[in-house]
Amino acid sequence: MAVLFFLIYILVLVIFALAVFAVMQIKMAGLTVKDFWSFIEANQELDQLDKIAKKYEKMNRQQQIVFLKEAEKVFSAFDKVPASIWEEETNKYQNVLDAYKDIKVMRWIENDKSNINKKEVTDTTK
Repeated sequence: MAVLFFLIYILVLVIFALAVFAVMQIKMAGLTVKDFWSFIEANQELDQLDKIAKKYEKMNRQQQIVFLKEAEKVFSAFDKVPASIWEEETNKYQNVLDAYKDIKVMRWIENDKSNINKKEVTDTTK
């Protein structure tokens, strides 16, 4: 029985040491644990956004707005982490960024057209 308690004690000690080591590595990289955790979550979200980015042209306005907001969250989390950590995710990040830019430009053009049309209507009514 004493051997079992000793083994459990050693295992708990090893797990604690590994957790402390991981936190120290994160701190040495210049991050906070919270930033690193948000990066991990954003990395999972990036995978989903990458799939969606391939068909952004077929999205309706509401879906585009949701995509833009989620992409901004991912960009914010990735900005807090050194690029060397997420090197292998660069292609996905770039795909999402390109779709983000395209949607922003499309929405800007649509808003500009609607503003021109509104201006024409108000000018004709005067």
